[in-house]
Amino acid sequence: MTQPLTPELLIYGIVAAGDPQLSPDGARVVYSLGRADREHDRGTSQIWQSDLDGANPRQLTWTGDRNREARWSPDGRSIAFVSDRLQGSSGLFVLPMDAPGEARELTRHRQPIGGLAWSPDGRSIAYTTTFDPDNPDEQPLPECRPPKVRVTRRLDYKQDNRGWVNDARGQVFVVDVASGERRMLTREPHDLWFPQWSPDGRTLAARVTGASGIYSRLALVDAATGHTRRVGPEFGSVGVWAWSPGSDRILFDGDTEPSAAVDLFLYSLNDDAIRRLTTDLPCTPDAGFPTVVAPSQPVWLDDSEVVFHAIRAGESCVYRFNVESAELRRELATGSVSVGFSVDASKRYVAHAHTSLDGLGEIAIYDRQSGERRLITRHNTGLLATAPPAAWERFDVERDGTIIEAWLLKPADFDPSRKYPVVLDVHGGPHGFHGFAFNNIQQVLASHGFLVVYANPRGSGSYGREFAQMVRCDWGGEDYLDLMTVLDALLERPYADADRLGIWGYSYGGYMTAWAIGQTPRFKAAVCGAPCFDLESMYGTSDIGHAWGPYEWGGQPHEASEAFAAHSPSTFAHRARTPTLIMQGEADERCPIGQGEQMFVALKQAGCEVEFARYPGGAHAMLRVGPPSHRADFLERLLGWFTDHLT
Repeated sequence: MTQPLTPELLIYGIVAAGDPQLSPDGARVVYSLGRADREHDRGTSQIWQSDLDGANPRQLTWTGDRNREARWSPDGRSIAFVSDRLQGSSGLFVLPMDAPGEARELTRHRQPIGGLAWSPDGRSIAYTTTFDPDNPDEQPLPECRPPKVRVTRRLDYKQDNRGWVNDARGQVFVVDVASGERRMLTREPHDLWFPQWSPDGRTLAARVTGASGIYSRLALVDAATGHTRRVGPEFGSVGVWAWSPGSDRILFDGDTEPSAAVDLFLYSLNDDAIRRLTTDLPCTPDAGFPTVVAPSQPVWLDDSEVVFHAIRAGESCVYRFNVESAELRRELATGSVSVGFSVDASKRYVAHAHTSLDGLGEIAIYDRQSGERRLITRHNTGLLATAPPAAWERFDVERDGTIIEAWLLKPADFDPSRKYPVVLDVHGGPHGFHGFAFNNIQQVLASHGFLVVYANPRGSGSYGREFAQMVRCDWGGEDYLDLMTVLDALLERPYADADRLGIWGYSYGGYMTAWAIGQTPRFKAAVCGAPCFDLESMYGTSDIGHAWGPYEWGGQPHEASEAFAAHSPSTFAHRARTPTLIMQGEADERCPIGQGEQMFVALKQAGCEVEFARYPGGAHAMLRVGPPSHRADFLERLLGWFTDHLT
């Protein structure tokens, strides 16, 4: 007997295996296993190990709620990891793997530690943590006193998921594995992330970000002195990077401006020169998400060839690239949207954290020699057998000579003789993408009797630069028409009910939801998550608006006031009649809560049925990192709204 995938099951029943790391000899893999702790209303994670084929799984950590970021030493005899087992602090530990022993603390900080990287000789570990020049000793805030007055002189004084940061920025530290002695290596005015040692152990390459991550380039840090030099243009971008075997070159992806797409570049240390290797890379290397997900760094196979993980058309692939000829070849298409890219010393095996339309939260191993890729864990198999995920299909729609790729999810017990309500799901970005990934919101809707259609309209990522840039200065234009064309194509099918249509989206998807209900009465219900509602107020209140807005919207407000108004959902909200649920985190710095507040007032005054759910402390990334109770509530409210209005 099967049951639906309820919000309860999706939040509290699913476990997630992630961040897999292969041992140097390719015999073992360590990974974190995360789950939601209902009692303490937080996510937890412990570190596990198994053989390469998944045999002999065992839990390695038992103390603390969050143990993560396990990294093998170069000799494969130890792992380093981060743990919160020290109350009120984040600790860096080393655990022996070839003999019984307890984890040994190397160092600790009051704020989170991340970006662990062993030096090639195994004697040191580099990492990053936030350093606040106003609190260099990491003292706790005094109790029973009002907060200090906040004064800033910089535009990037706040960041989503971090709040007020001002001059506090991530810096590179190095700790000695034997003694625990640590050195603060950098004192930069911007954040440094994910340091990577050169093979000769002399230099660290890290991503340095400005304007809350809109701009980024490489920082090369001398491991002995901390002397730092920048690589790349000040207002460009860097996503992933890797040292050549000879420590004399670095391959990286990015662009000379935040163009919504990336290419591959090669930096020569000897010449201090950058050479552009591609002009329209058809895929998007997985750059991760600072403080949450590490980038999938490329791996050099020899002096001329590199292998890396990237997304193409909403699907994870493994690519091989020759830096001399600039030849790009796809080795593997995974049928999934996976995370991470760990290889063994021989570079034969690759480990991914796997999610697909058929399952999630597992570890996959790809054998580059045989071409075989298989799952080695089955943490969620039992649950998904009793609560099956949606049936699905891929289809294409052509409009004005452009192919738009789309997906349809159906209830697991789909009956083509019935008529089903339809929900259109719009991705974020606008340069994000939908694809072959398990999505809680899509699955909970399909599991409860809805057809869910989603697409990658022009502007979406993972299709190359030209496609991604089609949305620039045209939000709500051709992108909106693409989505309506996809919806119309679906409604030609007899089982899709045109009288019961809903629309949902988050972030830019929230923008498109707000835009659509001001353009057409066809939707009978809408759920709008963390919207961008008014471009002019968004420009001055979002943590990235001042840097990202001119590129996306055509200038500063005084330069493009007519365009800002023409492309703002706020301009047309008075025409809306669609019953709408707005949901947003109150600590959202990306699409600030004021955007939802403006939309709520506008719809209320337009006479709409409208409800506003606000999540205290919730950042823009709350659906990924928020308290489990908030994430479950979000799913329940969304499902309830569409159920009440479309069924």
